[in-house]
This record gives sequence, C-alpha cells and structure tokens, in this order.
Amino acid sequence: MSATAEAPFKVDAKLVKDLREKSGAPMGDCLKALQESKGDMEQAFVVLRKRGMASAAKKASRTTNEGAVGTYIHQGGKIGVLLELNCESDFVARTEDFQELLRDISMHIAATDPKYVTKEEVTEADLARERDVFKAQALATGKKPEFVDKIVDGKMSKFYEEVCLLEQPFVKEQSQTVKQVIATKIGKLGENISVRRFARFKVGDPSYTVAQVLQIQESSEDAQA
Repeated sequence: MSATAEAPFKVDAKLVKDLREKSGAPMGDCLKALQESKGDMEQAFVVLRKRGMASAAKKASRTTNEGAVGTYIHQGGKIGVLLELNCESDFVARTEDFQELLRDISMHIAATDPKYVTKEEVTEADLARERDVFKAQALATGKKPEFVDKIVDGKMSKFYEEVCLLEQPFVKEQSQTVKQVIATKIGKLGENISVRRFARFKVGDPSYTVAQVLQIQESSEDAQA
C-alpha cells in the first residue's frame, strides 16, 4: 500500500503578509517557507535567507548611484520605453541578471503604461479626483454611508495597481508585483535595486508618460536652493 502524500501545512494569511514585509521576498516564497517551518516565523526567515531572498528589506535604504539606462521598442516600432534602473555598483549593473531585469521592466512599462513609479508620486489632485468618483459610484448603488469609505479604500488600492509601476502585477508573472520581482533580484544579487525614472511614447498619441521618484525632484530643488 503506497504512502499518502502529506498535506501542506496550513498557514495563516497574516503570517505570510508579516513575513513578506520583514523579508521583502515574494508572497509565494514566504508561503512555502512558512509551510516548511510549520508556521515558525523565525525559522521561515532563515529558510528565505538561505535561498537569498530575505535581504531586500534590509538593503532598501542603501544608496543606488550606479545602474544602467535601457530601452524597449515594441514590435513594429509603435511604442518605445526609456528606463533608468539603479543599483549599488557598476559590477552588478553589467550582470546578465540586472540587464534581464532592466529589459523585463521596460517591456512591462510598454505593455501597461503606468503613470507613476510608486504610490508616493501620485498627485493630490489625482487622488482627490479618484476618491470623488469612487464615492459617487458607491452612493449611486444605494450603499449605506458607513460602507462607502471601505468601498472607496478598496477601489483606491485597485487604482494604485493600475497606475503605479511597482504596485502592478508583473506582465510575465501575474502572481507577483513589479516590486516583488525586484525584491527577488535584490536577494539574488546582494545589492539594492531601484527604478529611478522612465518615459513611454506611443506613435500617434499626443500624450506621453514621464515618471520619476520623488527623491530626484527633491534633490533638484536642493541643488537650486
């Protein structure tokens, strides 16, 4: 009689979320690590460290003054993207892993047309406009006022996923966000990696997208002061 395969250890979703925030590793990898450790948070963190995935959060504050500029031209030359991706050393910038990430994110931008790099860059005017629209939609359906704010908050989370590059599901792997894809590369390469800015153009479209992180804007203002 053959042995029955042991069912995976059931892990609470909050534990997975907590481990992801602590390690910076993708949700799927956090889940597997917690299953292996039978729900032991510290042991799961050790599992991720052994696999090189638990270093992203600790490296996030390290300066990224090196990197590379990459391009992606969509088939037929109708859409073009210019992206600056930063890391800590010129050595890492030249690695195939870094160059692959540069190409993948450029391709992602061409496909999804994000308007901002992170949530922090979304303007107050855009936030106010979207909240007003979502609130009006919720009230129009007859929802009770006490539920409207929760509905609006949920729709705002979806809004961030649509317009912020790092919050978007990665086009080549929808189960991960762009932020999580970058975190995995950070764990593998051992250096902080960050998107600094990008531009996207489409033939025949009078509008175009240019986005950059707030730190660039703040540095420019400091230099002029």
